[in-house]
Formats: sequence, C-alpha cells, structure tokens
Amino acid sequence: MDDIAALVSEPTAWAALLTLVVMEVVLGIDNLVFIAILSNKLPPEQRTRTQRIGIGLALVMRLALLGTVAWITRLTEPALSLWGHAFSWRDLVLISGGLFLVWKATTEIHHSVSHDEVAPSDSAGPASLTARAAIGQILMLDLVFSVDSIVTAVGMTEHVAIMYVAVIVAVAAMLFAAGPLTRFIDHNPTVVMLALSFLLVIGMALIAEGFGAHVPKGYIYAAMAFSAFVEGMNMLARRARRNRRLRQAN
Repeated sequence: MDDIAALVSEPTAWAALLTLVVMEVVLGIDNLVFIAILSNKLPPEQRTRTQRIGIGLALVMRLALLGTVAWITRLTEPALSLWGHAFSWRDLVLISGGLFLVWKATTEIHHSVSHDEVAPSDSAGPASLTARAAIGQILMLDLVFSVDSIVTAVGMTEHVAIMYVAVIVAVAAMLFAAGPLTRFIDHNPTVVMLALSFLLVIGMALIAEGFGAHVPKGYIYAAMAFSAFVEGMNMLARRARRNRRLRQAN
C-alpha cells in the first residue's frame, strides 16, 4: 500500500515508473526478435498460441522473481574466482545466456546459408521446432534478461509496486507486438539474417558484461536501429524496382 500511495503522490515515483517502463520495453526488443524467429520455425497455426503461452509464462516468471528481489540483489556478490577475476551469479547467468544466444544465432545463420531457399511457409514445418521447445527457449532467454533488468531496476527505485507495473506494461507490449513482428519477418525473409545478427551482437554483449566489460546498450541499440533503417531502405528500393518491372511488363 505504501508503494501505491507513493506512486500516486510522488512525482519522483512517476518518473521512476516511466523510466522503468521504457527500460523494460527496450530490453524486451531482444526477447521479441528471438520470439519472432522461433515462431517462424513453427507451423503457422501454432505460432500465435505458442507466443501467448511463452510470453504469459515469462510474465509469471518475472513477477515471481520480483517477489524474491532481496535474493536477486545478492546475486551481484562474488560467488567464485577464476583466473584472478571474481564472478557473481549474475555474471554467470549473463555469460550462460550470451553463450546460448551466440549458439542459437550461429546455428540459425548456418541453417539459412547452407540450405536451399524455400518459401517462408515451407521453412517453418513441424520438424523445424516443436511448440514445447520454443516455449522452453523463450523462458530460458527471458530468465537471463529478467535477472539483469531486475538488478538494474533495484538501483533505480525502491518501490516494488513500480517494478511490478513496469514489468506488466512491458510484457503486455511484447504480447501486442509479437504477432505483427512475426508476420513481418515471415513476409520479408531477408530481415531474418539481420535479426539473427542482432541476436549475435546481443549475445556477445552479454558475455562481455559477464566478464566485467561494460558495453553501453545505447551503442548497441543505435547500431541496430541504423541497420534496420538501411534494410528498410533496401526493401523500399526492391519494391520500387519490382513495381517498375511490372509496369514495363504491362
């Protein structure tokens, strides 16, 4: 109740809420790209349901982790020392998540360049990935980002209620945007390679963060935004060329 009263009456609480919502939404972009790529490997009739289940379970997991916020903050304390460097449990979680992302992105890139080009609907057959495996991978990656975002959120506000609201808003935004993003990637196969490259960069950044080398996320997201802009220009150029050929043919 105290947190709710503070949220209503204190301008600083509103500022913290807005900042946390923006942070959670931005961090959710990584998850969203990963979910979209996984979903496109499922049969079309399973994609929406799998996305909703995966994101819904991710919300439950994040809210449960917020209930153990005092324990999560202790994850930043040194847990072991290797090669003269102290690693906390948070560092180990980030390194594990980064290695998983690098492995997943590299595997998908290899699959894309070593197989013959097929139609998008054919590339997402039942044998590509099961719904249960997709949900498991969504939860695995969300665990990594949840621990990182909660540790960051604790340093920004002491009101747990604000953290709950920010997480709910961010996950709701993910749920709303997952379908359109999946359809966009499905209809524009060239974007898949760009998205996989994003995941590869994010994975390397997580590994670097786990080893104590801070990589400003603003640089990463700025590079991602610029790359997406360039790819958007390429898509417009291809569409213009295709329309000119159609007009000439008619």
